[in-house]
Amino acid sequence: MTTDMDMNTTMGAGLPEWLTPVAWTFAALALLSLAVIAADIWALGHRHRTATSEITWVGAALFLGPAALVLYRRYGRSSHTDAQPTHIRPVIVDSLPGGTASALAHMVGVPLVIASGLTIAGIDLWVMILVIAVLATALLTVHERTATGASTATALARAALTVAAFDIGMGGWMLLLHFNDLMPPAADVQFWFLMQIGILAGLLTGAPVVARLRRSTRLAPAV
Repeated sequence: MTTDMDMNTTMGAGLPEWLTPVAWTFAALALLSLAVIAADIWALGHRHRTATSEITWVGAALFLGPAALVLYRRYGRSSHTDAQPTHIRPVIVDSLPGGTASALAHMVGVPLVIASGLTIAGIDLWVMILVIAVLATALLTVHERTATGASTATALARAALTVAAFDIGMGGWMLLLHFNDLMPPAADVQFWFLMQIGILAGLLTGAPVVARLRRSTRLAPAV
């Protein structure tokens, strides 16, 4: 019988050795970027209209790393950010709430699923994808509700559509890694680095929906 230690040894065995230092480097840069944005908002007083918008920008550093600083400097730091017309912002800015919701959902959902031992067809990945989607939808609903002033039903519908489109990229990436023996253990820094790549894939597949929702509503900007 294969032991848990044996399984952890074989998981992600096909990944190149150079991925580990790359993952650690990105993690360090992401945390540094997160600290800079958080300090600018909460220590230096460049506050936003809502707490969820502030969390969105801070969380964006988790999956964008230093690139989040560039976007934040251009679109997030101004005291007039919340009043910016949506047509002058790139779609990626309006996609950031979904990315941050996914990043936070991963941080909560992955350890929760591992601790629970739940599986579907003997695979915990299916449970992870489901739990992450539910958590991300809940978080994004709260953001839509507070940042745009939408009703709960409208906020939930917008969040569900966004997460569904997002999961085409994110879930597809996770399945690709899993079925090609490229998914490392969740305790490995490589796992979290690869999940950030998955979030970027989710931003790409979710962008058309975000753009469509942006065009079809005159609600306040999401970030």
